[in-house]
Amino acid sequence: MAQGFTICVGTVGAGVWFSPDGGEHWRRSKMKLPFEAEPGEIQIRALAVSPHNPHHLLAGSEAGLYRSEDNGATWQLIESPMGGMQIWSAAWQPADPNVIYAGTKPPAVFRSTDNGKHWEKLGIPIAKQCLAGAPKVTAIVCDPDDPRSIYVGVEIDGVYRTRDGGETWTHLPPLGDKELNQDMHGLTLSPGNPPKLIATTPDGIWTSTDEGQSWSLHGFPRFAERDTISYCRGVALKADDPNVIFVGNGDFIPGKRGAIQRSTDGGKTWAACTLPVEPNSVIYWLATNPADPNIVVANSLHGYLYTSTDGGQSWQKNRREFGEVRALAWVPN
Repeated sequence: MAQGFTICVGTVGAGVWFSPDGGEHWRRSKMKLPFEAEPGEIQIRALAVSPHNPHHLLAGSEAGLYRSEDNGATWQLIESPMGGMQIWSAAWQPADPNVIYAGTKPPAVFRSTDNGKHWEKLGIPIAKQCLAGAPKVTAIVCDPDDPRSIYVGVEIDGVYRTRDGGETWTHLPPLGDKELNQDMHGLTLSPGNPPKLIATTPDGIWTSTDEGQSWSLHGFPRFAERDTISYCRGVALKADDPNVIFVGNGDFIPGKRGAIQRSTDGGKTWAACTLPVEPNSVIYWLATNPADPNIVVANSLHGYLYTSTDGGQSWQKNRREFGEVRALAWVPN
């Protein structure tokens, strides 16, 4: 695809930035705010690409949910009950472009069945408090083979599942015996027979092949002897090969060092990718897209961007650096 793709970066304090030429040149997106503030002050904590139209995106902010239909160049605020809440996750239902989900802090999941015109708060019994204060919904994953099956990851309250599109919910068994194990960061579903549910928490990557009833943990090497954990954040699958898995890793949060961990055998073995410049903090998110499975984009929390065009075998660091980056996506031009 060469430079024929657009990278969108969601920042805390500078809104959304986009590069229509794969990272060579950057512009700040146009986002209208519903209150008195400078356009760059908007805080973006979620970016989602539509499975129905590759040029449509959602962006979650503390001002509400935004929608773009031009690869992230301009954004329109969707009227919703989420204004004033931090939106940490968003998703489309794969079978119906009119069904949209958004996850928030304070913890809640909202659903629209008419493309954002009307919203309802779903009855998920998420804990109101946790060791980090108010929990937040960090991930919403719809099963592409069964769109009425949805998994929701909560930081810090584990994983919830619905089989009826969100009418009723089950709190899945704990991933481990520590509260830290319920600190859900990344969440994705790997197709297969059986499908594999993959989650990241501060202590590693967890996998389940029985719809979240039981889990196994893989931890990564610590960066230094004094580190208590090897922190994990984002997780992504190569679009044409679910055996290739990427995990964002670091020494802590926000951390001073980071790594992109990669497996090519479904998570049996792992190796850190060779990066041209060591990350300045934990690798926070990774972005893939079925438009070109070989393009993978990653970001450190403190603003470094890395791009691979060969499925993660080699990487380039983007010349442009940002402040705090909390969301990432790429779409074809």
